[in-house]
Amino acid sequence: MDFDFTTLPEADRYRLLCSFVGPRPIALVTTVDDRGCQNAAPMSFFNVFSHAPPLLILGMQTRGDGSEKDTVANIRRSGEFVAHMVDLTIAEEMIVTSVSFPSDVDEIQFAGLTSTPSVQVSAPRIKESPCAMECRVAQILDYERRSIVIGEVVQMYVRDECLDQAGRYVQPEVYQPIARLHADNYIASDNQFVLKSP
Repeated sequence: MDFDFTTLPEADRYRLLCSFVGPRPIALVTTVDDRGCQNAAPMSFFNVFSHAPPLLILGMQTRGDGSEKDTVANIRRSGEFVAHMVDLTIAEEMIVTSVSFPSDVDEIQFAGLTSTPSVQVSAPRIKESPCAMECRVAQILDYERRSIVIGEVVQMYVRDECLDQAGRYVQPEVYQPIARLHADNYIASDNQFVLKSP
């Protein structure tokens, strides 16, 4: 089948792209608003973009009525956020944070997660996450209803048991992030295998 994306409705483009470009890593992003209220929201339009400089990219769409979501508004105002990786131990809590709560609801607390201060940014870190990357905004690109946020990682936290004793390499039997496939389908990275370059 061929699909002409210049004429295909938006919902169909989303369905096809998200069904075949996967699994997509999930960033559980925390921010803080101008009143100090903490916000957490999962993003599956997310990936690492570069290591020199260390850049992450987030893609966020407006609400159905065209208004900006809290995460984007907070990032624009503060210029900071924390991107957390999600594993099976916090998968259920991550889904809770995806609900469209009023702006004054602390999704971290509501989901039963624990916030702890970050080292270099004002947005909180989620204690239960295996990995957290504190970021400062490098650039925001606005394209129709989508904001593309490029963040520079300024501090990274990794749970001790996720790395070997030297702190260099991931322990694949311990660090098993989940990723999003299509619709409500997710995948765990508990069936890893090694391929070496010839």
